[in-house]
Amino acid sequence: MATTINKAFLYQLLFAICIYIPYLDNYELTFAVWSFSAIITITNTYSLGILKQLLCFTFILVLAIIVMFFKEYQLYFIIRDFTYLIKPILGLLIGYQLCKKFPKKVFQTIVYTSFFIAIIHLCLIFWALAFYKATTVNDIRFFGGFFSDFEVYALIVVLFHNKFELNFSKKRILLFTTVIAFSVFMYLARTNFIQFVILFLAIKGYFQVNKKSITVVVSVLIIAVIGYSSILLINPKRNGPGMEAFLYKIKIIPEEAFKTKINRDDWKEFNDNYRSYENIMTVRQVSREGIYPIIFGQGLGSKVDLKQEVWLGDMNLRYISILHNGFMTIFLKTGLLGLFIYFISIYLLFKKATESHPIIQNINLLLLGTGVFLIFSNWVFMGVYNLSDNKSILIGLLICFREIYIKTNNKNRAINSIE
Repeated sequence: MATTINKAFLYQLLFAICIYIPYLDNYELTFAVWSFSAIITITNTYSLGILKQLLCFTFILVLAIIVMFFKEYQLYFIIRDFTYLIKPILGLLIGYQLCKKFPKKVFQTIVYTSFFIAIIHLCLIFWALAFYKATTVNDIRFFGGFFSDFEVYALIVVLFHNKFELNFSKKRILLFTTVIAFSVFMYLARTNFIQFVILFLAIKGYFQVNKKSITVVVSVLIIAVIGYSSILLINPKRNGPGMEAFLYKIKIIPEEAFKTKINRDDWKEFNDNYRSYENIMTVRQVSREGIYPIIFGQGLGSKVDLKQEVWLGDMNLRYISILHNGFMTIFLKTGLLGLFIYFISIYLLFKKATESHPIIQNINLLLLGTGVFLIFSNWVFMGVYNLSDNKSILIGLLICFREIYIKTNNKNRAINSIE
């Protein structure tokens, strides 16, 4: 028994490592650790549910490879694109395979891992405040990190601990809730706030169409409109002190990713709406080459010409192979066909497992909320293809846990009926 517990703990530790590695912002390291983890945890059987997800992302990758053979691209960008497009496949495999190693500790592991990440995040912020005098929103995010989708999931699990059978004491629940919630807030990430609202509404069942859910969703939208209108009245400045910079980011949300005309000579307008600029140039470039690229994309190794050098990360670039927008990235590599398959992968998250047990219903709702959030996340932040993202591991984990729980429940029912 002791050996079994030790093995389970080692796999839980491996899960925590795989979740945390992307936070280090070193994709080569992430790819190496994820590849190694996926290989050493290979299992004998895979369910139809996970295979459907894997096939969607595999088809996208294969399509991009096939189109590549009709082009002439640099080997470096071909290899880089391959590692980017295979990332969600690795994540799904890791989550699914590791879940089988500690099926009774899944949600506890999620919470403990998130608590560990939150402590590190808050320590980084304290360090930045104490030694680098980081007082602006941009400085705090630079030192502490820009977002953490995983911590939002953990926060939802802790807040709804009864729904996920978390057998923690009240003191521990309060500790985890306080620390993780404060950490999530201190990322000051608009996407994380939106993610929290979406997942919260999903777990409460408000995405199921009925009179109550329509009332709640409409009320949330009205509150959002009133809040946004208030921010417009305040009119926060671009580089304002403290929270003003964050409010400015909220103010420009409607234009930032949806603007169709951008003045490249106005650096403020260009910088604030850069995501839209990427989308515009991608659509123009792919459309210019005719119907076949529109349908099948431009393949692995393809790049978008921005027509000018842009400071991205730590270098000036004119040609980029990966965009902020996940949908546009897939469109560039695999065209409308790849986009269609990508939407199927999201649609599969909406499909419920037919099981009446409350925890299965709650996992269904959590995956439903994930699907809704992925539509938004892909538009502004690349979704599961983001190099710092770990949602694919969580999706694989939840799919596997749901299947194991259903199978165990059915077996118990069969035993009880015999008795």
